[in-house]
Amino acid sequence: MQQQLYYDHLWYGADLVTMQNGRYNLIKQGAIAVSNRRIAWIGSRREASAIQAGQRTDLGGGIVTPGLVDCHTHLMFAGDRSDEYEQRLVGASYQQIAAQGGGILSTVRATRQASQDELVSSARQRLQPLLAEGVTTLEIKSGYGLDLDSEIRLLQAIRQLGGEVPAQIEATCLAAHAVPPEFSKCADDWIDIVCHRLLPRVVDRQLADAVDAFCEHLAFTPMQVAQLFRSAQRLGLPVKIHAEQLSSLGGSALAAQFKALSADHLEYATESDVAEMARHGTVAVLLPGAFYLLNEKQRPPVDLFRRYGVPMAVASDANPGTSPVLSLRLMLNMACTLLRLTPEEALAGVTLHAACALGLADSLGSLEAGKLADFVHWPLARPAELAYWLGGQLPCRVIFRGTER
Repeated sequence: MQQQLYYDHLWYGADLVTMQNGRYNLIKQGAIAVSNRRIAWIGSRREASAIQAGQRTDLGGGIVTPGLVDCHTHLMFAGDRSDEYEQRLVGASYQQIAAQGGGILSTVRATRQASQDELVSSARQRLQPLLAEGVTTLEIKSGYGLDLDSEIRLLQAIRQLGGEVPAQIEATCLAAHAVPPEFSKCADDWIDIVCHRLLPRVVDRQLADAVDAFCEHLAFTPMQVAQLFRSAQRLGLPVKIHAEQLSSLGGSALAAQFKALSADHLEYATESDVAEMARHGTVAVLLPGAFYLLNEKQRPPVDLFRRYGVPMAVASDANPGTSPVLSLRLMLNMACTLLRLTPEEALAGVTLHAACALGLADSLGSLEAGKLADFVHWPLARPAELAYWLGGQLPCRVIFRGTER
């Protein structure tokens, strides 16, 4: 480096796991210079010798990763469904519980009765363990209101929470999560309401960053989802989908044709689904928590995703029914042990590829100059340890937008 440069803060003294191009791409004994909340320069500590900074921090060893990104959560809800967990342990299936009035509709009843402040307070409690483990960006979906006012209240609550915590929170409108009980015989009518009444209000108030849908035999058909996606695109909202979790309906291929940011779950995705996702740049979001809690046997087609070059993200799917998960790092372990990802693939799944699944890869997900200064220092020797250690909470220092949290 020929000239002296001045930055706000220089962090140095640890190995940098940059995750550029979804690989570890280690910089041994690296340094990160931060200015105006962004990474202004990154390189080796030796190269940083000419840098001047208002503040300097020696990390004293360990590794630094990008801030973790949880790209699929349902943290905003009321009530709990631990009783359904007990039912599943004695043999009841997800479908049987839903048919008896449980499942998503059980949470809907509790959520409709909760105030916005109550929703924000309970979601904040669930969010804290994720933040403590290095999550700096996450998505939260609506979908437990399933009427106009309740869905708006949920999205407002997500925006409120995002303004109160040191993390970036993306809001997704999942009004097509389940058929509301009032529309049990006429799901098409609910889709019409979402398309023509709810989404325009959501866009006018800037309450959502994307639109999602659950395409499954106990939720919505591909035709209904296509109608929703057409409306979302006309309004300028990107789309994503819950698909192929319990059966193969071609929802992931359909979503890819709408250039969906992601298709999520995917246990029953076929090769033609995967090929369509690859063609249109749709990320596969794997949710090992739900796979584990539901005791599924059918794994997502990881080998096909590799063969076709479909990026794989990993997320908590934190929700009250099928994935009461409050540790994204635990999902790294489960993605490796249950779904057969490598530790490097799993880490890419909660950094760069998760950022891609939210449409944020230009600013997040890897340690690169120009990106937002979100990173985490871990007292570890190798990045694989993030997936290796099971349980407990690894100590870490979280830097969000250049400032230690």
